[in-house]
Amino acid sequence: MKSFLLVGLGNIGSEYSGTRHNIGFEVLDEVAKQMEVGFETLRLGDIAHFKHKGKTVYLLKPSTLMNSSGKAVRYWLKQKNIPLKNVLVITDDIHLDFGTLRMRQKGSAGGHNGLQDICDQLNTTAYARLRFGIGSAFGRGRQVDFVLQPWDADEAKLLPFGVDQAAQASLSFVGDGVSNAMNTFNGNALDPS
Repeated sequence: MKSFLLVGLGNIGSEYSGTRHNIGFEVLDEVAKQMEVGFETLRLGDIAHFKHKGKTVYLLKPSTLMNSSGKAVRYWLKQKNIPLKNVLVITDDIHLDFGTLRMRQKGSAGGHNGLQDICDQLNTTAYARLRFGIGSAFGRGRQVDFVLQPWDADEAKLLPFGVDQAAQASLSFVGDGVSNAMNTFNGNALDPS
């Protein structure tokens, strides 16, 4: 049976909960909720698993802090013997407008330290990623403060719909393949049309 690994990037600890940088964790929490599974804390992260369309899916929320995410990804890929083409990393992106989803089969880290660490640890950029746009409403030199802040009130209202769409996109990656998932979900997740 084919196995898949969905990785949500974020930082552990209550001080990071609900911040823009933790959208990867929020999306995986939504996938787990929809699939009615819970996480358990294991080596280098919180793990959940379930069957979806005849495939085994593992959810990983690394406990290594964002900028060292690659260590956890590499460990669980090896542990579960999952091919790189069956990995999807879910992360925030300041280069995309709030609520925009962009799935790609491979690509650069785009200045994202979590993605860069995964590239370094796996020695490749050839893994799929789902970027969730968080916007760039910050002044010069304020990027770190921005990504580590909670969503504003307007964003918080729209967020559940965007998170649901990102969860659906992640499951589509597993069930329908990356090309179909990209065609279906790339774009503004907050636009119900």
